[in-house]
Amino acid sequence: MITNFLLDHSALVPVAIVLVALVCAVLGRLFAGRPRILWALAGVSSLPVVALTLVPTAHSIDGILCTVQFSLPTLGAVELLANVALFLPPVCFAALASRRPVTMLAAGSALSAVIETLQALVPAIGRACDTNDWLMNTIGALLAAGTARLVGRRAQSGSSTGAISS
Repeated sequence: MITNFLLDHSALVPVAIVLVALVCAVLGRLFAGRPRILWALAGVSSLPVVALTLVPTAHSIDGILCTVQFSLPTLGAVELLANVALFLPPVCFAALASRRPVTMLAAGSALSAVIETLQALVPAIGRACDTNDWLMNTIGALLAAGTARLVGRRAQSGSSTGAISS
């Protein structure tokens, strides 16, 4: 249902990414200095990552399949932009909780690489590896780390909650 809506209204996908980033920023600011809550948000927001990338589909793939391509997202590229949005919340909340945005950016990119590798090596789950997915997930992690850094700076200047300092 959501996918069909996004495909029919592809121009709204960039707006959705901005809204996701804003929600992450607001929640991050609200829970600045409360790492347990931020880690919980990171965990909950990781569930769609697992569900959309590793839960087996109804069909299986014969052999190892990995598409090697690198494309930058465009306004009409719903799947590419959805991959950007997918990694934004978990990386943002983890970066705020750990106070290490660069480390969480690297972890998000590495997690995406592991997911794509599993998709390539375990054809029984019915998912195909695509380097574009890794690139878009990494762009989402980059946006998340930047959002977390900005939120951390605002939290730090607004109070002494011990928010992100680097």
